[in-house]
Amino acid sequence: MASRGGAFVLLVLCSLPVLLAPQAAGATMKPLVPAMFVFGDSLVDVGNNNHLRKCNDSCKANHRPYGVDYPSHSPTGRFSNGYNMADQLAQLLGFAESPPPLLSLTNAARLGRLKSTCGINFASGGSGLLPTTGGASVCGGEVVSMAEQVGNFTRLVRTWERQKRRRQAAEAARLVSRSLVFISVGSNDLFEYSDFFADPRNRNASRNDAAFLQGLVAFYAAYVKDLYAAGATKFSVVSPSLVGCCPSQRKVARDSHDLDELGCLRAANNLSGQLYLMIGSMLRNLSQELPGMKYSLGDAIGMARWIFAHARRPPNKFSSIGRPCCGSGDFGETGCSSNVELCQNRSSFFFWDRFHPTEAVSALTSIQLFCDNGTFVHPINVQQLVASSRP
Repeated sequence: MASRGGAFVLLVLCSLPVLLAPQAAGATMKPLVPAMFVFGDSLVDVGNNNHLRKCNDSCKANHRPYGVDYPSHSPTGRFSNGYNMADQLAQLLGFAESPPPLLSLTNAARLGRLKSTCGINFASGGSGLLPTTGGASVCGGEVVSMAEQVGNFTRLVRTWERQKRRRQAAEAARLVSRSLVFISVGSNDLFEYSDFFADPRNRNASRNDAAFLQGLVAFYAAYVKDLYAAGATKFSVVSPSLVGCCPSQRKVARDSHDLDELGCLRAANNLSGQLYLMIGSMLRNLSQELPGMKYSLGDAIGMARWIFAHARRPPNKFSSIGRPCCGSGDFGETGCSSNVELCQNRSSFFFWDRFHPTEAVSALTSIQLFCDNGTFVHPINVQQLVASSRP
């Protein structure tokens, strides 16, 4: 089973007269924040899973044709043909790309990255809000859970603080508070939950969607509070999109005859819709509870529905909205490897593989998060969120 680190996010361009491409912006801009700290799943993992010995190959993007459109034209651990969403947003903030994966760095280098104008990427493909998500049945028993990701970050901050003289101890907190925390997580929890009940063997199992979603949000709130306690104040959050519309889930929908109006898995998309509203409520409450906390929440579901309705309307040029670029069959059943046919016009595909978006879609995602005018990003966009971070 391939890593299912995040459902796709399909977007429209911001209503701006002129906006540099992310790569160009990243090459010329002074970073808008001191650093960027990335948490979540395979939508934003840039290679952490490559360093996990027990993590199986289905949860690693360390083989061709992954990375075919990355500058080196080689796999990097990104679940994409090129840059992913974290890279694209980082470029809009003025960085070259997403900060490096934590597990690629020595302990000394980790502290150096924490102190520098860059940041660290903690994300791990296959992980979720629940500590058990992405476990033995999916990734061979090893992913870096969100609890571990947040714990790794807080330990680094505390270590730096202990190394500073008392009169300089505020330096770490000041840098972290002015930096951006970017989170994309929750899709894998929905995948595993909906897959369990879609399995004919579990049709009679007891099901309580409300309790399940409340549990996810409780974990999410705890992670945000822990990050805040370590000094973070600016949070850019992307909600899970219509997870039931990924090619893998479209096949489940067809086989189980549980199709919605989009031809996607109805049960999974219903979970996504409920979770988005609950995440929004959670973040609003925390922003009132935690002094100085600010957030930007991307409505990936609204974005997806819009793009489905305007797939071929300029500036969109997507000719394939369901079939993946990499993988044979209508749903990419064989997975993405060098043994299967690869589409040539990758920018016209929404999906790179059975679970992840193409670089083209990630670029649209990041632009929308950065400068949306309130249609799909609330209560402010990332550009507005980080404005107060400047010296």
